[in-house]
Amino acid sequence: MMAGLAAALLCVAVALAADAPKLELSETRHAASDLEVGGELAGVPAGSTRYVTLDALLALPLETYTVNDDPDFAKGTKVSGVPLEKLAQTIGAGANSDLVVAICDDKYRANYPRAYIAAHHPQLVLRVNGEPPGRWPKDPETHKYDMGPYMISHPKFAPSFRVLSHSDEAQIPWGVVRLEFRDEKTVMGAITPRGSHSKDEAVQQGYLIAQQNCYRCHNAGSEGGQKSGRPWLVLAAWANADPAYFESYVRDPKKMNKNAEMPGNRGYDQATVRALREYFATFVVPEKP
Repeated sequence: MMAGLAAALLCVAVALAADAPKLELSETRHAASDLEVGGELAGVPAGSTRYVTLDALLALPLETYTVNDDPDFAKGTKVSGVPLEKLAQTIGAGANSDLVVAICDDKYRANYPRAYIAAHHPQLVLRVNGEPPGRWPKDPETHKYDMGPYMISHPKFAPSFRVLSHSDEAQIPWGVVRLEFRDEKTVMGAITPRGSHSKDEAVQQGYLIAQQNCYRCHNAGSEGGQKSGRPWLVLAAWANADPAYFESYVRDPKKMNKNAEMPGNRGYDQATVRALREYFATFVVPEKP
């Protein structure tokens, strides 16, 4: 009897998946509000970009919640959107896609691995207090910049892990223009620690922190954010050449350089900045004698 019930439930699940709404992907952009999508998409050539209209996204079943812990919104703001896990299904993410990458207009990137999505259920925001992107409030820091065309938030966020003094951080970018559905091993493989010390505990701790923090603005080749303009190997060179400067910069960039735009990490203790420095130092290949 249990086997028959399991088979019946499986049939229902398959039927529901088949009936799930599928978004129409266009090869051309029709409006500035179109969302770019790329990465590994079923039936789409590798490296291709497709577009989804705002109207098509708004026609999907939206989930609405009240925000109380997202600094981008005033407490009590009503937000409506589509969970990233459901969006991956409606867009037709490839079978190997277990990472969603949100890319912003300033080249900032937020990464959403499967574990993060399962723990926090991030949503692509489509309405704020019932209003579409064109009528959203300005950004909370300067009150000058539009937060659209898209952004990502959560119904509620509670850290799901802690590494030294780094706690799991909410990935809440605004100004999102593109979503990529990628293979996590490929994306994170670009910043996997190198060399004989790659398995050291401190190096592995620094790696976990760098995945969530540094990778948003610093790139390793074609992977990672490009907002900072300082790629991974530059950070590695700093970490190796001047460890004290590197660690101080991570904590308080403006103290080290008054023109720095990077936000500080003053809550990081000595063990945390040391772990980051030891991690980045693995990318420096020692010269042969």
